[in-house]
Amino acid sequence: MDPEPTIDAMRTAAQALSSGDTREKLHAVQAAQDALDAAKAVLLAELQAAREFELDGASTLNTWVRNQLRLNAGQATRLVRNVNALRDLPLVAEAATTGRISAAHVQVFVYGLAHVGLEPMREYEEALVTIACERDPDELFDAVKRLKDRTHPEDLDDAWRGGMEKEDFAVDALPEGWHVSGFLNTLTGLKLKKVLDSVSAPHDAEDTRTGAQRRVQGLDDLLSSILGNGLPSDKGVRPHMSVFVDAETVEAAAERVRQDTEHPHRVPDPMPVTEPATLAGHGAIGPHLLMFLFCMSGITGFVRDQDQVLNVGRTKYEPNLKQRKAVLARQKGICAAPGCNHTHLEVHHSVWWSLGGSTDLDQLVGLCVRCHHLVHRGLLHISGDAVGGFVFADRYQRPVRRRRRTGYRRAA
Repeated sequence: MDPEPTIDAMRTAAQALSSGDTREKLHAVQAAQDALDAAKAVLLAELQAAREFELDGASTLNTWVRNQLRLNAGQATRLVRNVNALRDLPLVAEAATTGRISAAHVQVFVYGLAHVGLEPMREYEEALVTIACERDPDELFDAVKRLKDRTHPEDLDDAWRGGMEKEDFAVDALPEGWHVSGFLNTLTGLKLKKVLDSVSAPHDAEDTRTGAQRRVQGLDDLLSSILGNGLPSDKGVRPHMSVFVDAETVEAAAERVRQDTEHPHRVPDPMPVTEPATLAGHGAIGPHLLMFLFCMSGITGFVRDQDQVLNVGRTKYEPNLKQRKAVLARQKGICAAPGCNHTHLEVHHSVWWSLGGSTDLDQLVGLCVRCHHLVHRGLLHISGDAVGGFVFADRYQRPVRRRRRTGYRRAA
């Protein structure tokens, strides 16, 4: 190793520290730091070539770095990887040892050697070093990534296919809201981003909302529009959010919200013990959210102990609108199958119409599309009625019971 470039960088830093303005001092100190990082990597390359790390009882260079230089595993791995870049790319080594590029730039060249290959990196080394000397590591990475895409276009298709296999999308209920997670393939993700970009654009120059606030509000506006106009109805029942609540709970919630609003600094009176309101597909909700939903929603009332009058026997196959709404209310908008939490339901005759079943409320059950298909394929069986409770069994007539996540599980 030629020590002069590193010594020069250190000498320049020492001179800057004794004179010049603060900006010059910082530039000089950073250049000296980068030169020292590069010198360290070059010396490690020499240590590796001679395998002198074994003299201290280390089996690998990485182990020696952790033990002797007291670096953690991540720091040691990054430092050792820099060795290869400085060994195989002389122009990179020269720029690093003189402090013209940083260790972060060298890491990008390490990425290039691993994903682009030695020959292409050597062919474009001069141009890439020029970019590294003038731009930050992120811009250098963009240039190396473009080179990778040009030299290995097949990797782009591999990445696309890999994304298709990883794709998933889940919306899970939590006490404070919903957790959205997943991974989308290239095209589906782009469509979602285009939609979000469109609906979350600032209204005007006076729009002071954060990007997160605009995205969430834009998505909420879009979903409200779709639910109100864009989705087809299911036998007269349009897709909608459903809240199921007793009259006593509504009265208690209204009183609590009134007290909190009119006397915000006073401890409110204890609420009477009532059955909490339930948001279908999510769970119990508090009085303030309940009253907010009352403010913005239409209301359909049901008298629960009179539901049994909704019976038409064998005179009609299709359940009427009132029967469908009553089934949704009875199940709180959730699929009746054990363990299933889907909320877009179809109404099924528990005793098939073709086998003599009647269109009476006690024999109607709400199932999601998937579970409804399982029933008609003979993979899921239903017995009983709404009075005594529906019983579900698999194809072998073994009972299925609830488990924490959506799906079926046989009883032991």
